[in-house]
Amino acid sequence: MANYLLFESQEPFESAEVQRHYELAAGLMREGNQVTVFLIQNGVLAARRSEASQGLAALARAGVLVLADDFSLKERGIPPSRLAEAVKIASLDQAVDQIAEGRKALWF
Repeated sequence: MANYLLFESQEPFESAEVQRHYELAAGLMREGNQVTVFLIQNGVLAARRSEASQGLAALARAGVLVLADDFSLKERGIPPSRLAEAVKIASLDQAVDQIAEGRKALWF
């Protein structure tokens, strides 16, 4: 079993690749790994309660931890009250801590 940290910097409406990244996260989880998806930059736009957040909700139901960068949220004017239930707010420091603990990191 491995631990993965996937950084998502794109929003689903901006790139069709985002859905494939979500599928990768779910697949890694199904294989028995621990997986965190860390939304950063425009990736946090999918964290708002909307149709776009359904993919994140599915990841959370599969056991993937979904985090959104607090700075990216503030920079885009997204208050915590607008976030989908599946998404937790985190700082970049928490992501760095996960990498320091030995998580395999991928940036999309």
